[in-house]
Amino acid sequence: MSNLSSPVDGPKLPYRSNTLRTVSTGTERRASMSEDEAIPGSDSNETTNLLIERLRAWKHMCGYLEDYVAVTAKVQKGMSKDFEKVLKTVNEPLKEGHHFSQSAGGVYSFFENIRANTQGMINLYADGERNLKTSVLPTLEKLHKELKAKSKELQTGASKGAKAVEKARNLTQKHIELLGQKTSALDSAAGNRLETAHDPYLVRRGIIHRLNKQVIEENNNRQEIIAVQNNFQQFEAHVLQVVQAAMDQLVVFMGGQSDRQKAMYTDILGTLQRIPPEFEWVNFITRNDSTLVDPDAPPRTLANITFANQDHRTTQPLIQGTLQRKSRVLVKGFTSFFYVVTHARYLHEFKDNDDFHKDPAPELSLYLPDCHVVSIDEVKNTFTIKGKDVSSNVVGNAFHTNTEFVFKAGSAADAKEWLKVIKEAAHTPIATTTAAAAASNLTSPITSPVSPAPSATGAAQPPAYPEKETAAQSPVSPAAVSRTNTTTTTGGVAEKVPSPVSEKTEQTAVAEKS
Repeated sequence: MSNLSSPVDGPKLPYRSNTLRTVSTGTERRASMSEDEAIPGSDSNETTNLLIERLRAWKHMCGYLEDYVAVTAKVQKGMSKDFEKVLKTVNEPLKEGHHFSQSAGGVYSFFENIRANTQGMINLYADGERNLKTSVLPTLEKLHKELKAKSKELQTGASKGAKAVEKARNLTQKHIELLGQKTSALDSAAGNRLETAHDPYLVRRGIIHRLNKQVIEENNNRQEIIAVQNNFQQFEAHVLQVVQAAMDQLVVFMGGQSDRQKAMYTDILGTLQRIPPEFEWVNFITRNDSTLVDPDAPPRTLANITFANQDHRTTQPLIQGTLQRKSRVLVKGFTSFFYVVTHARYLHEFKDNDDFHKDPAPELSLYLPDCHVVSIDEVKNTFTIKGKDVSSNVVGNAFHTNTEFVFKAGSAADAKEWLKVIKEAAHTPIATTTAAAAASNLTSPITSPVSPAPSATGAAQPPAYPEKETAAQSPVSPAAVSRTNTTTTTGGVAEKVPSPVSEKTEQTAVAEKS
């Protein structure tokens, strides 16, 4: 009697293990997920469910053999009618039979062979019931339990990764839908104010952050599934070897019967033993190459993923870069931050331009139509904006009153560019006029929100915001910034009036000299 290997000591299915090398099939399999979609249309559990179904097919196969041996043991006492019961146990097609190759030389043809030989054994008898029940049947029962355990192990191991992927995809999908809503809302807002958190620029950056987490979860789950697939071949070879060993014992027990009976059982065994260990698995992956994950396919990358409204104009900054902002604490001086002016007319401040390591929430947000430029210093490349921080940042809540924020650019050209974009975003002129420019435009006076021209009585007037006026006006391009007094026209006569920007600059220069 040959020695049998214990099914318990056989190979185990992997649980979140490293990827193993697969057997080459001569065919290339495509990835089951679309590489350019943020939310793939495929179910993250599709491959796992297929493999679980395959384990169930093997379990039913083992159950068929258990029934076969059990009934054979009963009818070995000898009556032809009892042997008909043996045939009935394998007379129906295999459940999940499509998992097995329909060509000759596989599990399917093996069961066809059993049916043919059992029909010839109807008139045969035997009294080997005891041997069959004590040796062959327990081996198959242990294998059946092992298959059940492996199925449960696969379900438990795959559920965690699949749930994490599903959760990450749902979160990304919600933010993509939110981006679509907010971009549409901003397009139809006709210049009205939009909440800070609803800025499409911020929503888009939030999508990138969550999409990065989703890709990590998908790739981790993918590696786990690949490891499971690679181990299926080894495990199925073990199952076939156990079945072959059990059938070998059956032939030994039945060897004392007539030559015909022995020949039939030998034919059954020969058919099973001719199945190569990798035969069913190779045919299985060939038939299901579009569903199984291709371990040779590259993992998903963020650079190849697109989503709705990704390049919408409102998600693109009007200007962005690094500026320095003067701290409210005098000893700290200027600190560098990353700033962005968006189509929603916000000036956002961030610690950096990193979307991956944390959710990009602004440290400071100024709604530009509600702000105005207090002063411009072309020498120091600084400009001061007075406004209210409307961000949800905890630190920024301390500045929810009108506050002067001093910004410093790297050069005079950078400062002018930022001021130009801020003016256009706020739809309000913010530059002062030089004396020379004012003298050449006596008939067309310009009122600047930075340096408002005095009225005829000399009283300063608040800055004018065109979008709040009842009558439509044509936008006036601001003149260049100067450090001299501004000139305004009252009643057709040009007079020199002091500029708030110039006065503040001159006072600063005197203070520095002193």
